[in-house]
Amino acid sequence: MEVVVRGANQGDLPSIRSLLTSVNLTVAGVGEHLEHFLVVEDAGKIVGCAGLETYGFHALLRSVAVHPHYRNRQLATSLVTRLVDQARKDRVHAVYLLTTTAELYFRRLGFATIPREDVDSSVRQSAEFSDSICATAPAMVLPLRAVAKH
Repeated sequence: MEVVVRGANQGDLPSIRSLLTSVNLTVAGVGEHLEHFLVVEDAGKIVGCAGLETYGFHALLRSVAVHPHYRNRQLATSLVTRLVDQARKDRVHAVYLLTTTAELYFRRLGFATIPREDVDSSVRQSAEFSDSICATAPAMVLPLRAVAKH
């Protein structure tokens, strides 16, 4: 089986929403940020996805999901790495995320747990951050560049 990672398109939206719902992740705001999503495709079927919403110098990594039959193949790590690399190219200072189930996984990728109120206010305004599914989810951050303090 040869899986392909590619940019998402409008035709992928129903499959992305279905995948996210099946793994209990919010679909809030996905359609509005679809151009910043990657998908993993196998024989025409979407089996993984992840998105990055950018708010100035801050970004929200969201909707990292892989179909259960495709887990333990580094697909999620590939998606996260590509999106973090894109954030670096876009000169993002920090990438935030919310998770209720994958805190240890994201720690292995360099993210650190932080109080929700420490998330940049622009990211806290996002649809995902405001969704009831994420209301109590721990926040994490991956700093990408040092910010000078005055």
